[in-house]
Amino acid sequence: MDLNRDMVAGHSLGEFSALVANGTLTFEDGLRLVSQRALAMQKACEIQPSTMAAVLGLEDNIVENICKNTPGVVVAANYNCPGQLVISGEIEAINSACEALKDAGARRALVLPVGGAFHSPLMEPAREELAAAIENTTFRRPNCPIYQNVTASAIINDSEIKANLMSQLTAPVRWTQSVQHMIADGATLFTEVGPGKVLQGLVKKINREAVTASATFEKEA
Repeated sequence: MDLNRDMVAGHSLGEFSALVANGTLTFEDGLRLVSQRALAMQKACEIQPSTMAAVLGLEDNIVENICKNTPGVVVAANYNCPGQLVISGEIEAINSACEALKDAGARRALVLPVGGAFHSPLMEPAREELAAAIENTTFRRPNCPIYQNVTASAIINDSEIKANLMSQLTAPVRWTQSVQHMIADGATLFTEVGPGKVLQGLVKKINREAVTASATFEKEA
């Protein structure tokens, strides 16, 4: 199924799918980079025990300040929607930050069952390995802008897209900001491609007036 599109975005791993959708990457190159990304991240997880936690009910700046003032490595990693932010870092630092966040009024600060501190400085070994693979991959001029996780802004230049993708593993996913900028730039319908409706739910929480839909695919006979 070929979807008409004026702009694309993807949440974390989904950014690779978005880059295939707008013609920056071929399907084969996208699949290869996703595989290499997974292997590189697994290696980084084995180097340093780490985790992530979901924080609900606090302003972003409060979460950021608590992370900044918590000893050890702990950073804001996923800006999913207003009042929902995921932090990432060393296990002890995450646990300390969660206690401080609860004291600050968080409705929940829950450690997630993940194997590593994704989108944090602890992913630097993985970033370096994936950057080498990205550097050796052909990036084409896209047929529409992509709102990348690192910048949350519309990018059309293939070299800039490549550089931002190299930074993605150690930088936060600015999903809230991306959706806000897409709406400001004229987005009226967000179509989620893939199973589930998680991103549609986040878009609605970011802007109640946004219209969302799921892409449907018919099996060939």
